[in-house]
Amino acid sequence: MEQNARPSQGTILVVDDEPDIVSLLEEYFSSQGFRVLTALDGETALKRAEHSPDLIVLDVGMPFMDGYAVCRRLREHLSCPIVFLTARVEDVDALEGFEAGADDYVLKPFSLAVLGARVRAHLARESRHQAKAEVRFDGDLVIDYRARTVQVAGTPVELTRREFDIAAFLAKHAGQVFERERIHERVGGWENESDPQVVTEHIRRIRKKLAAAGLAHDPIETIWGMGYKWRA
Repeated sequence: MEQNARPSQGTILVVDDEPDIVSLLEEYFSSQGFRVLTALDGETALKRAEHSPDLIVLDVGMPFMDGYAVCRRLREHLSCPIVFLTARVEDVDALEGFEAGADDYVLKPFSLAVLGARVRAHLARESRHQAKAEVRFDGDLVIDYRARTVQVAGTPVELTRREFDIAAFLAKHAGQVFERERIHERVGGWENESDPQVVTEHIRRIRKKLAAAGLAHDPIETIWGMGYKWRA
């Protein structure tokens, strides 16, 4: 269930295959002023994550796609805090969670007060880092990942949603080479654009728009026979 308004507290995505836990957390966080998105399985969680939640509470022990797999998929696109809910206490499980991209974990059965405190602490820390969402590159190129904007020497560059996703993905992994197929897979959400060849056309348009805005150098390097990389 989604609330219509977006309270100032932010948005939390709650993912658990137990409906009672989802309902409990939805009621609790809603009462605390949060907008709450919910999912009972991994696939639904990935779709809900398209709404850019500020924090995700994610159960580990789900069937079909467990929390570790969901977390890895989410980390391809999202940097928000992810808090695992888990009944496993072994160190190896905690380590696997952190390696998958989790920021914290809370053991079941859990205290709502403790979970709420953990969530607020992570959101407060994230708020302090918001200024870092804006990254400046050579040639007065600035990408604001949170606002999803690009500027060259203060001039806005109007990229489409897909163009921004590709530029942001490459910029976040500066120096790494990605094949077209890999970019197509990692960026995701292509709808009718099922052919990885479209990546080449999007990159051509990104380059053209950046150059038209006055950027002297091309930040995206073509590595012939291999793919593309953002110049580090």
